[in-house]
Amino acid sequence: MIVAAKDETPSKKVTAPGFEGASMQALVGPEQGWEGYVMRLVTVEGGGHTSRHAHPWPHINYVAKGEGILFLEGEEHPLKEGSYAYVPSGAEHQFLNAGSKKLEFICIVPEEGHK
Repeated sequence: MIVAAKDETPSKKVTAPGFEGASMQALVGPEQGWEGYVMRLVTVEGGGHTSRHAHPWPHINYVAKGEGILFLEGEEHPLKEGSYAYVPSGAEHQFLNAGSKKLEFICIVPEEGHK
């Protein structure tokens, strides 16, 4: 069990190739008792982005703050607070923050997708 605040949760800058201005916080996962999945908070600074990539696991996303664009399988989808998306296994995708304010979104992945 866990009850915490995001401001009290360590954040790691994402340094993988193709990421710019992105950081991640692991909020709930196996360490907190949720076996098999991880809920993360991803923050993308203004002008930043994740890499354009695909992987063999799906993920679920919910935009908590800000605006941006989800590139998904060749199409751009605008995102705003309250937007949500399901990214299927193997789908090419990228999150972009075209504004100046932070884009924050929840990303839930199977445990093998959290590195």
